[in-house]
Amino acid sequence: MPDFPVERLDVRAEGDEATVRVIDVLDGQLITEESIATLEVEDGAVQADTSSDILRVSVLDRYGRGNISSGFVHGFGLQEGAIASTVAHDSHNLIVVGVDPELMKRAVDILKKAGGGLVAVAEDDHRVLQLPVAGLMSDGDVFEVADGFENLNTFTEQLGSRLSAPFMTMSFLSLLVIPRLKIGDRGLFDVEKFEFVDVLVS
Repeated sequence: MPDFPVERLDVRAEGDEATVRVIDVLDGQLITEESIATLEVEDGAVQADTSSDILRVSVLDRYGRGNISSGFVHGFGLQEGAIASTVAHDSHNLIVVGVDPELMKRAVDILKKAGGGLVAVAEDDHRVLQLPVAGLMSDGDVFEVADGFENLNTFTEQLGSRLSAPFMTMSFLSLLVIPRLKIGDRGLFDVEKFEFVDVLVS
C-alpha cells in the first residue's frame, strides 16, 4: 500500500456544518442501522463528534488500486485514539476507526510496517497484534497471540470503547452484503437498496 496524505481520510464539505449518513453499530451484531447527524466542518473537513460518539471510519484498498473511502460510525465509544485492522470481511482491505485523521493515519502506518494485523493507538502509545500471514493469521505461539489480543482489547477499552468485541465489530463494517449500511473501499453502501450512497445528505 503506497503512502498517502492524511487529507485523503477526510470527508470534504462546504460551509460550517454538514449533514451526513452515519453507520450505527449494534453490540454483538453483524447488522448495522443508519442514522443522520449534523457535524461541524473545519477547513473543509467534516469533524467527528466524540460527545455524541460519532467517529470517523475509513477503508483503504490494500491490493494496489489506491481506493480510500471515508464516512462516520456511531457506537464504538472511543474518546481518543484510533483502531485499525487488516481483518475486514470479505475483501480484507484495511479498515480504521478513530477520532481524528492523524491518529488514524498513524494506525495505518503501524499496520503497514507490521505486515498486517490489529492495532490500537493513543497520542503517545499503541498496542499491535501482528498477523504476518496475509494480514489475517499469525504463525506465532497460540498462547502468545491470545495474550496479545487480550492486551489489545484492554487498551482499546481504556481508549473508551464500550463494545464487547470492537475489532470483530469493525471487521464486519466492510461486509457489503449484511444490512443495513456498510462501507467498502469504493464508498458507503446501502445493502437494502444494494447501491452506493453519498456520505453527505443533500
